Amino acid sequence: MRKRQSLSQIKLSDAQREKLNDEIKAFYLDVRGEEIGMIEQMQLLELFEQNMAPIIYNKALDDAKKWFGQMMDNIDSDYYTLYKEDYRK
Repeated sequence: MRKRQSLSQIKLSDAQREKLNDEIKAFYLDVRGEEIGMIEQMQLLELFEQNMAPIIYNKALDDAKKWFGQMMDNIDSDYYTLYKEDYRK
């Protein structure tokens, strides 16, 4: 089995970066009552991309793998529920 490569950084599109910058700006204004400068927004977004996003991404992958395993277990039990015994013996 092939070992999964570690994810070093999440790459966001320009539109995604803009949306997240808007969210950061709104958060600071709504929650802290402060305006945040563009440089600070960019620094926070880079922090997220480099340090937090890979952890969240990997957690989502682990959750998806767990869910998929549960679905495969259900398929196996469903198969045996439908399986008919051979009465020709």
